[in-house]
Amino acid sequence: MKTTEFHLAIPSDVRAYLARGWLLLGLFSLLVAGLFALLLVLARTPYFQSIIPWADFFYTALIVHVDLSVLVWFLAVGGVLWSLNSNARFVVIGKAALALAALGAAAMALAAFTGEANPVTNNYIPVLQQRFFLIGLALFAVGIALLVLRTLASLPKPGPNTEGASALCLGLLLAAATVAIALISIVWSYRAVPATIHDRAYFELLFWGGGHLLQFAYTLLMLVAWLWLASASGVTSGISARIAMALLLLGFAPVLVAPIGYLAHDVVSAGHILFFTAHMKYAGGLAAVPIALILLYQLFRAAPASGAQPPLRAALAASVLLFSVGGVIGFLIQGTNVTIPAHYHGSIVGVTLAFMGLTYHLLPKLGYRQPDRRWAFIQPWVLGGGQLLHITGLAWSGGYGVQRKVAGAAQGLESSERMIAMGLMGLGGLIAIIGGLIFLVVVYRAMRRRR
Repeated sequence: MKTTEFHLAIPSDVRAYLARGWLLLGLFSLLVAGLFALLLVLARTPYFQSIIPWADFFYTALIVHVDLSVLVWFLAVGGVLWSLNSNARFVVIGKAALALAALGAAAMALAAFTGEANPVTNNYIPVLQQRFFLIGLALFAVGIALLVLRTLASLPKPGPNTEGASALCLGLLLAAATVAIALISIVWSYRAVPATIHDRAYFELLFWGGGHLLQFAYTLLMLVAWLWLASASGVTSGISARIAMALLLLGFAPVLVAPIGYLAHDVVSAGHILFFTAHMKYAGGLAAVPIALILLYQLFRAAPASGAQPPLRAALAASVLLFSVGGVIGFLIQGTNVTIPAHYHGSIVGVTLAFMGLTYHLLPKLGYRQPDRRWAFIQPWVLGGGQLLHITGLAWSGGYGVQRKVAGAAQGLESSERMIAMGLMGLGGLIAIIGGLIFLVVVYRAMRRRR
């Protein structure tokens, strides 16, 4: 079977300028999210939880960390890829999208220090129920809406691209369409949720449908990154362009079913909640599972990496493994304990590792220097290994009933088993944070002096 090369041509015009801007926004969000993550880990780690001076800051830090490390970082990487996979039209809209998203992300980060935070720990897009944060979130949403609108309206012209490039273009188009449907779903929920519902219940219903759909968009972006990294790291994907397109369409197909959750069930009903829960559980891995299995097999049998390939292959392997472990843990969830964050921390960091590896690959193509190959190779294993310990500790603690979204004495770590499990969680979290910092340092050194 003919080997398919999955890669995109990198333009050198204004599209590269927009891509660099979105990359800087993503790196900023990761840096600030990492600082808040350090507070979170210490606030839940035995011994440190009793001496950390900002214990009351836990929920505020949790919300800002989640929004920056998932919502902003993931969609900023989407901005990088969508900007590269476009034509040079509607540049003003592209610049406005980037400016609004950056302004909104900065406001969300600063909101933690602008007075009473009123944290609301709803799922998917948790919020600080205060004007400064909500204005920042709205600005970011408008920026992303403009980004997606430009992406769908400025598709690249067909050219001498390979079939693999066409598959990646399709995956990016489907991811953009998914984000558009997610935004429409949030607006639909906003109009349907009664004004008599307040606080956590309100924001849970507001972001439940759209938040679920965003996970499908992140997965599609990750699959594009996996295929691209496989080719860039010398791993034969084992997937033809046509099969890749079919699998990407399979991953997108459940998104088209999502309106049923609104048409058949009232937004405030249990049926609406259960529909999207089952939607994610049974349809979220339709494309990711077969691609992950094929790539794991191809990684096992691939020839040794050389040159610039080892960091990319390390990121790919760590991403596929961690995303897979997170998916398996998802089927172990019973109740509302810390097994839930064990599941999504595995999957989310699996996506992050894929985006980090792709960043290493894109830096020299965007005019920066080649990242330090030694540290770029070590970093995915440090982050991935630390996160594996982190989610193992969480899943273990969940078996003992330790509750999620609590810190300090509220965790109820009376037994030695709970102490050991959450200690493992803390150790893994600190190692993962070090891995994240290594990434930022490696990228900063590559970007400090452009070629």
